[in-house]
Amino acid sequence: MGCDRSASVLHAYVDDELDAAGSAEFERHLEQCPECAEALQGLRALRSSFADPELYHKGPESLQKKVLSEMGPVRNSAMPGSTAWRWLAVAAGVVLLAAIGWQAVSTRHGADGSSLLAAEVIDAHLRSLQPGHLTDVLSSDQHTVKPWFDGKVDFAPPVRDFSEQGFPLQGGRLDAIHGRTVAALVYGRRKHLISVFVWPSGNDQGSGHSGSQQGYQWSEWRNEGMEFWAVSDTSLSDLEELQRLFSK
Repeated sequence: MGCDRSASVLHAYVDDELDAAGSAEFERHLEQCPECAEALQGLRALRSSFADPELYHKGPESLQKKVLSEMGPVRNSAMPGSTAWRWLAVAAGVVLLAAIGWQAVSTRHGADGSSLLAAEVIDAHLRSLQPGHLTDVLSSDQHTVKPWFDGKVDFAPPVRDFSEQGFPLQGGRLDAIHGRTVAALVYGRRKHLISVFVWPSGNDQGSGHSGSQQGYQWSEWRNEGMEFWAVSDTSLSDLEELQRLFSK
C-alpha cells in the first residue's frame, strides 16, 4: 500500500500544519523515502497547476446584466458609488466560477488536464486508505450499495459486482473531487483495493486515458453519461480489465 506517512503526515506538512519538530522529523524522513519525496513533488506540482491562467475566465457582459436584472435596483444609500459595482463584480465572479469551474477541469482531458485530475483522485484514494475511511457502506451486494447513494448524490452511480471476474465489490463511500461530491465504489483485486470514482460527464463516450503517479496506477474513461476514474496500486492491466467490465 506504500509508505504510511505519504497518506497521513504528507498533507499536514504541505499545508504547514506540523509544528517545527514535526516538520523537521518529516524532512529527515524525506531524505530516506523516495516514495514520500515523489508524492511531495506531485502535490506541489498540483498546487502550481492551479495557477494556470486557462482555469480563470472573465465573466461576459451578459452575465453582469443578468445578475443586475435578478437583483433589482441597487440602493445607493445602502451601497454607494463604486462599492456597489465591486460587490456586483464579486457576485458575478462567484456565479461564473460555480457554472464553469467543474466543467473546466473535467473537460480538460489533454496531458496536463489528466495529470491534474489524476493527482486529485490519487489523493482521494490515499485518504480512503486511512483507518475507517475506506467505505461508508460496507457490502458486497450491489443491491445494498446502489440504493445507499440515493439522496446523497444527484445521480445514480452504476454499481456492479464483478466477483466472478475477480473484482469483488467491497462497498462504497462519498468522496470529493475538485470541490464536488462524487460516488466512490470500492473493489478488491487479489490483495489490492481499487477506488472507482464516478460522476456525471457531459460526453457519453470517451477514448480514455491511463497513467501512473506516486506509485499508483490510474485509468479514466467515460461511458453512458458518466465519468470513471479507477485508482489502485495494482497493475494497470487490472484497471483496464475493470474498465472493460464497466463498459460492457
